[in-house]
Amino acid sequence: MQFDSLAFIAFFLAIVGLYWSVSSWVWRKNLLLLASYLFYAGWNPYFLPLLIVTSFLDWRLALLMAQAPSVRSRKAWLAAICVVNLSVLAYFKYANFLIDNTNALVAMVGLPPWGFQSSIALPIGISFYTFHSLSYCIDVYRGNVQPTRSWRDYLLYVAFFPQLVAGPIVRWTTMGHQIETPRPFRPDYLGLGVALMVVGLFQKIVLADGIFAPVADAHFGQASLESGLSAWVGALAFTGQIFCDFAGYTTCAIGAALALGFQLPVNFQAPYAALGFSDFWQRWHISLSSWLRDYLYIPLGGNRGHRIATARNLVLTMFLGGLWHGAAWTFVVWGLLHGIFLVVERLMTQLVGASRFQLPRLRAILGWLATLIAVVTAWVFFRAEDLSSAMTMVMAMYSTVSFSDESLAMLSYEDGVAALVLGLMVVQQVVNRNRPLNELLRALPWPLLGLALGSMLLLITLSSGQTNAFIYFQF
Repeated sequence: MQFDSLAFIAFFLAIVGLYWSVSSWVWRKNLLLLASYLFYAGWNPYFLPLLIVTSFLDWRLALLMAQAPSVRSRKAWLAAICVVNLSVLAYFKYANFLIDNTNALVAMVGLPPWGFQSSIALPIGISFYTFHSLSYCIDVYRGNVQPTRSWRDYLLYVAFFPQLVAGPIVRWTTMGHQIETPRPFRPDYLGLGVALMVVGLFQKIVLADGIFAPVADAHFGQASLESGLSAWVGALAFTGQIFCDFAGYTTCAIGAALALGFQLPVNFQAPYAALGFSDFWQRWHISLSSWLRDYLYIPLGGNRGHRIATARNLVLTMFLGGLWHGAAWTFVVWGLLHGIFLVVERLMTQLVGASRFQLPRLRAILGWLATLIAVVTAWVFFRAEDLSSAMTMVMAMYSTVSFSDESLAMLSYEDGVAALVLGLMVVQQVVNRNRPLNELLRALPWPLLGLALGSMLLLITLSSGQTNAFIYFQF
């Protein structure tokens, strides 16, 4: 039941109607919890018990940890919580990866096959709801939050259906008081929520699936890329696709939650207008990058040690961030690349900061351009089927670029449209780099907003109806 399906629209309208027709806050929460579990069961009902059991277990263990009499015992409880959650995540998400690579290694050294096959299904959203639970338990251990004694409130926090399968990753410090306190009906929230959902569906259906995906698939699907221009078009198309796909989901999630009276945090803020890689990760998948910062990078030591230690912490954090996205070497390389980018940026900042470079505007432009080019290059590894395909594409991008008549003839009308739309999208992000989407929508006059949303709905309706699953559902 995807956000862009008629089934979800019917489901959502029914839930919103029932939710606001009930006066009791307790029964509203009961309805939301039931709706969230029905929503999840719509994907695969066999994994619903896993979600319920692990959530209830985390709630109970966090209570026991908070009641522990000593620091040592609290550490033991936290270790148990981390082992349970990460073991479940590792089994479902990385067991196939381990089996496949072990089989390949065994075959490489000429030993007989060990007989195991990779056939473990991945529960949708497990990476996201595991991080929800871990952030809550770690915050309870640190004393940043008081554990809730309501199992229903905690289960709703983990399973809240707008954010359940692909985020944003919301912490109890943001969501807890909203669950505990009755949400008042606000027509402006409902209207803005619906508007955000329309924008999100437009990003997904029209832009990601309709304009960018066919171009990206066509160029990434080539057996060999003799034209560097073709490789760049494919990489740029995926750059547009991954943003519109994931930001489209997040926009729908924020809108759906807002229609129910809940405020979820912004997850994207003009990432392609970033003036550096640290700036990029403050704009792209903000809920994940802040999670990695607070629960991994800083505990590792952050930037408190010498330069080598800081570089190690950055690379290790981004390596694990890449692995979180998927059990494949391409994701590992993507994460390592961003770790290296961050290290190089720190070194360059220290060097330039010590120089007499007095052209801040030029520095900003060069920083933006270098960041965008590097991000586009790294996306190749995120999208490619394997490392060999990724390297073929990158080599073509940086060795065989030509604007000859022959190279230009290889491009299609769809390629040009995708390039134009991406260019307009980047310009829009640069112009509005610090203005959230909800603020932009609120600032529009009602007639103009209505015209824009109506046009988006028309284009959504006129689309082919062939949409792909949201990319981040696989994580």
